[in-house]
Amino acid sequence: MKRRKFIKNALAIGAVLSVPLPYSCKRFASSLPADITDFSATDLSLAIKTKQVSCVEVMQAYLDRINRYNPVFNAIVSRVGDDELLQKAKEADSALARNEYWGWMHGMPHAIKDLAPVKGLPYTQGSPMFAKRIAEEDSPLVTKIRNQGAIFIGKTNTPEFGLGSQTYNPVFGTTGSAYNPKLTSGGSSGGAACGLGTHMLPVADGGDMMGSLRNPGAFNNVIGFRPSTNVVMEEGNAKDRLLWTSGPMGRNTNDTIQLLNTVAKRPEFNNLKPGSLKNLKFGWMSNLDNYLAMEPGIIELCENSITILEDAGAKIELMQPDFRPTDLWLSWTTLRHHLRLGMLEYYENPDTRNLLKPELIWEIEQGLSFNEKDVKRAERIRTRWYTELNRLFKEYDFLVLPSAQVFPFPNTIHWPKEINGKKMDTYHRWMEVVILGSMGGLPVINVPVGFDSQGRPMGMQVMANFGEDKKVLEFALAYEGITDYLSVRPKLIGNDD
Repeated sequence: MKRRKFIKNALAIGAVLSVPLPYSCKRFASSLPADITDFSATDLSLAIKTKQVSCVEVMQAYLDRINRYNPVFNAIVSRVGDDELLQKAKEADSALARNEYWGWMHGMPHAIKDLAPVKGLPYTQGSPMFAKRIAEEDSPLVTKIRNQGAIFIGKTNTPEFGLGSQTYNPVFGTTGSAYNPKLTSGGSSGGAACGLGTHMLPVADGGDMMGSLRNPGAFNNVIGFRPSTNVVMEEGNAKDRLLWTSGPMGRNTNDTIQLLNTVAKRPEFNNLKPGSLKNLKFGWMSNLDNYLAMEPGIIELCENSITILEDAGAKIELMQPDFRPTDLWLSWTTLRHHLRLGMLEYYENPDTRNLLKPELIWEIEQGLSFNEKDVKRAERIRTRWYTELNRLFKEYDFLVLPSAQVFPFPNTIHWPKEINGKKMDTYHRWMEVVILGSMGGLPVINVPVGFDSQGRPMGMQVMANFGEDKKVLEFALAYEGITDYLSVRPKLIGNDD
């Protein structure tokens, strides 16, 4: 639909807005871009609900964009056929004509990360063992999204079993960054983040154990939010917190909040407003007093954004936790690798072992090397980390770190072997910066901090104490109001360019 036609039709939407009709309609209409795929998810939802655009128009616009750009970026896999999707969009329009409204995602295209099953779609987890598997039922997260009216167009690409912050697998290949398809999109929610950054998806779901929402968020200049582990997941209370959680991603914070309300156990994130930045106290941890190797330029970009916060009235203090980072790493790797024993059957079966990526085999073997005493020691370290976090959050409102230790790197490289001259001794050591939030089960959001001289995006992690998700999201809304990084869009190259 052309912008002129949309603006004309938008004059009918005032009844659903809370401010006076003439002003609200003009403001909404004037904020909309020309291309449907450039609408925010929130605006798209409202446009569909008020019949300013049809679901068929929306689906066709997204399919045109996907058909042009996805062959280059490889973000969306296991795609449903265009004709079938357009028929589903037509059915969504017919439902609206009968005054049947399915939810805020009514008729919106959505692709689920390929670590979760969607009934009737391939469910490969990026593994050749499951390349032909078709899901027989929806996961609980998928059910929640389906119940809001989304139309599933396929899956988003992920590393094999979600392992590693580089999205490649032998089933579908490699996903590129939205800002340069020759660079990695990060992972494991790399397809989701690239789909957002290229505007092939309105909003996206993902999961995060070792930065899998935060790292690809940074590498694609979008928002990635890791909630407290009891917000979306059925397990994970304040005492016994999970190491991972599902979570939302968005082109902006408000869209991210909308999807969080959909997938959360309780929709408690309504009507959030930008928080005041004045007098908030931020603990800037930088590179943990030179413990973490960082590619040159990352700290500088983060500190530029921290200066913006300071100019807005926030208080910034360079600080370090009273905790040995080597202890955190020991605890993290012990607990993480111990969890891999849940995949032991694939390792012990010679027919499937040969199909596993080497990094997974290594993790399983590491898990086998630990005994009960090792695991208990790791759990004690983690409990001490909870205590230190509680102490820190009595002094600081937020703790801040870069979202990654490197900028997006060539996607032909499986993982960085060294950073700034320091060798990485494991395939995941280069993402050690994210474990502080993961080990605490904390709410952590990736917000953008801009680009280096090569145009590579970066972000920073902002975290609050366990259960303070609203506080983090209100900060992100405020941060978005004083920065313009999200408005810098990539210049895409399509398969016909």
